[in-house]
Amino acid sequence: MRTPLYDQHVALGARIVDFHGWQMPIQYTSIVEEHQAVRTAAGLFDVSHMGRFRIKGRDRKTFLDRLLTVPVSRMAHGRCRYTFLLNRSGGVMDDLLVLEDSEQDENWLVVNAGNRTKDLDWLRKHTEGTDASVEDLSHETALLALQGPGSIDILRQALNVDGSSLAYYTFETLGGWRVSRTGYTGEDGFEIFCPIARAGEVWTRFLRAGATPVGLGARDTLRTEAGMPLYGNELDENTTPLEAGLDFAVVFDKGREFFGRSALRRQRKDGLERMLVGLDLEGKRAARHGYELYREKECIGTVTSGTHSPTAHRPIALGYVEVRYAGPGTELTVDIRGTRERVTVAPLPFYRRRETVTQASA
Repeated sequence: MRTPLYDQHVALGARIVDFHGWQMPIQYTSIVEEHQAVRTAAGLFDVSHMGRFRIKGRDRKTFLDRLLTVPVSRMAHGRCRYTFLLNRSGGVMDDLLVLEDSEQDENWLVVNAGNRTKDLDWLRKHTEGTDASVEDLSHETALLALQGPGSIDILRQALNVDGSSLAYYTFETLGGWRVSRTGYTGEDGFEIFCPIARAGEVWTRFLRAGATPVGLGARDTLRTEAGMPLYGNELDENTTPLEAGLDFAVVFDKGREFFGRSALRRQRKDGLERMLVGLDLEGKRAARHGYELYREKECIGTVTSGTHSPTAHRPIALGYVEVRYAGPGTELTVDIRGTRERVTVAPLPFYRRRETVTQASA
């Protein structure tokens, strides 16, 4: 499959790869250059491969309250929340964003590309007996992400709208565009929803205003520095949000049952057996997904993501380890192609921007 911007990526000389069945740009120039553009100025991403669903109907909020780990019924208009779809054992079926649009009496969900069909089937299965409907708008809309400290100025130049009024994790219709102050890079920025017919126009406006096109390669280094999970690496159906350190997105509010709640409460009571941690490597080689972690001769965990950090100028990684070895400063080793390299457990995130954005309330 191709996004509406595929031809623009090819025209820019992007290297195209298959990503969950989508033909996506992995880089245009170099991953390091694109990474630094986001950290210092503004980068532009095509994230139209992500799934976009619209939830309508009188029961939409109670329906989502039962399926998501945050209480949609308590969300104010214009609010965005990070949340999960869980199975009954508390495993993550997907991590996603939910947007509350009270003016249009609807919610939008933004889900991972590789989980779109699974999520859609799961959601529609649970609409039975409710006045709620799930509409897949993934092939009718495009989604662009503008990220970096220069994103406010470029948004103003490109679309003639002022995004500075938006609090973090809120959205608003500005100049006819649905704009959210969200992203997946650890930087300030925006995501812009638009009709497919206008995607090329919006993309070109951002580039002319000075944004740097960025591919999946730098998207991965950016999110790893920010300690943000990738579904299929840090999250899957055998991993809970509590193990991933993402309990801020799980609300155990009184009287609301959601799929996986009982399992998570048991896990919280009994204690975790493993935790997601950051890992600093002493050598020059990066640890990759699946590499084993050791404490002396005992395998005590596994790397889930690893890269060379363009910001910190050293290899970093994420991984799950037994709880007793999860404390920052704990020394371990990682098996990199038959050679043990020393690693140290590090607090997450590896990179944190200076806070300049107002935080949204409920």
